[in-house]
Amino acid sequence: MNRETLANELETELLSTIPLTRTMQIRVVDYDGNSLRLAAPLSPNINDKGCAFGGSLASVMTLACWGLARSALAESGHEADIYVQDSHVEYLAPIWTEIVATATPVAGKSLADFVAMFRTRGKARISLQARVENLGQEAARLTARFVAKKREEKPV
Repeated sequence: MNRETLANELETELLSTIPLTRTMQIRVVDYDGNSLRLAAPLSPNINDKGCAFGGSLASVMTLACWGLARSALAESGHEADIYVQDSHVEYLAPIWTEIVATATPVAGKSLADFVAMFRTRGKARISLQARVENLGQEAARLTARFVAKKREEKPV
């Protein structure tokens, strides 16, 4: 499956399974195999000051990281349940434009190792990061650990 198809499937999954993403108007910008970019327009994601709401920033960055883990596994033919284990967000400057979050592995971590561990054990962890820029400056960043587990049948 090509990466554009993976990105389109991710966007469909986000919008159909997580109601908040529809309200936020999230869309997948691109996936290149090592990074994933999500975007959301400012207007449905503003705070009382007219800049981006912190909760929206945290959501877009978390979903970008989750989507990166999901896409890396899907590209290798794996389906998994992926959970955020823990995260840390820093808000560095107000964002007055569209929210665009770019997710990548943290330094020293690799998606290939994450996928290999999942293939071997049926579960894996990875530390990912996302950042949002405003006018070329880093405005928000998130670091998080994600856990992937082999998808099991849900009880009826």
